[in-house]
Amino acid sequence: MPAWFSLPIPLHPAVVHFPIVLLLLGSALAWVTVLIPRGTWARIAAACLVWGAAGAVVAGQTGEHEGESAQTPWGSRGTLKTHEEWAERTQVAALAVAGLAIGVLAMRRWPMIARTMAIATAVGALASTWCVIATGHYGGRLVYRYGTGIRSAADFPKEKTPIDHRWWWPPDGR
Repeated sequence: MPAWFSLPIPLHPAVVHFPIVLLLLGSALAWVTVLIPRGTWARIAAACLVWGAAGAVVAGQTGEHEGESAQTPWGSRGTLKTHEEWAERTQVAALAVAGLAIGVLAMRRWPMIARTMAIATAVGALASTWCVIATGHYGGRLVYRYGTGIRSAADFPKEKTPIDHRWWWPPDGR
């Protein structure tokens, strides 16, 4: 890997926002597909839902991996467990809805079946949206209430603390 490219550590907070956006956008577009059945809405919704489901699986894997090594403060174990359970529900819901969205595209020749599947996709997308919201709620609680995964200024080298923004600009340190 080139020296200028490095993955963020921890990776989970950087990865998790992509499926959030894609699943929420895909859910909205699934309803647009129901209301406006013509055009490319179904394809765009399916793309968002498929990539969102894939991202949810990746986010779940990074979360599982980093959840094992995360320093969780006393009292946050229950919230972490609830967050993990909602993340699993989100993955299942997202994969199911992505499958339905692909089915809508596959059934274009049969408009009544495609329409029924589009409605099922939109309703399932609501469930997926609820799962995303609940997962994000408990993830936010872990970070903002318990401080899980937050690095303090003491974790950085003295000359490069994130609090002192002068470490990166201007280059001569003025």
